[in-house]
Amino acid sequence: MAGKVEASYGAVERVFAWASVTKIATAVAALVAAEEGVVDLDEPAGPPGATVRHLLAHASGLPFDGMQPIAVPGSRRIYSNSGFEALAEHVAARAGMPFADYFRAVWGFPLEGSPAQGVAAPLATLLEVARELLEPTRLAAETLDEAVTVQFPDLVGVLPGFGRMERNDWGLGLELRDDKAPHWTGTQNSPRTFGHFGRAGGFLWVDPAVGLALACLTNLDFGQWAREAWPRLADAVLAASSG
Repeated sequence: MAGKVEASYGAVERVFAWASVTKIATAVAALVAAEEGVVDLDEPAGPPGATVRHLLAHASGLPFDGMQPIAVPGSRRIYSNSGFEALAEHVAARAGMPFADYFRAVWGFPLEGSPAQGVAAPLATLLEVARELLEPTRLAAETLDEAVTVQFPDLVGVLPGFGRMERNDWGLGLELRDDKAPHWTGTQNSPRTFGHFGRAGGFLWVDPAVGLALACLTNLDFGQWAREAWPRLADAVLAASSG
């Protein structure tokens, strides 16, 4: 937990797979590249008709895996590992260096696998990401504000593990809670909450309405236990922070 009160529980230095929570750190690195002029959010990238913005917002038309588009860019919200692979390749080409090197220059910790799901690191490291999303130092505040604003509004899509959403809102690499139900955050989280979870059983959310972030890493793959436990944990943490 990071925010108004900072506390942790468990083996905070034990290494866990982040799986798709990696995408948060990759997105921040790509946004740093945009701030530095390495890329422009609205320049072409990925499949024909798509841009860096489409790739970050899971709106490029690429499928979960594979580089053959299955939709017109901007028409559907299709959660895509391949989109983040294409994003990293684009940043690397523009920067003239491997994306893993650019990532490490931004974060100070390594990306040793896929930019979509490759980080393995301790909770203490994930809390660095949480702090950046609460009080940005790598990004300008204006960039983070844009990243947590709905990109390509009102797109239908599937939120993995939770089903079809008529408004599957995402920002730039960050999933936006809005009024989604069911959802992996708590019933007491504000609609402004944003973050990401991964199939390896971890998550990170930030609720700017209360200035609080909660991160969790486990060695138990995502499943029904997470659908039940994560919202209860979120509500308990929010209750404790307001008490």
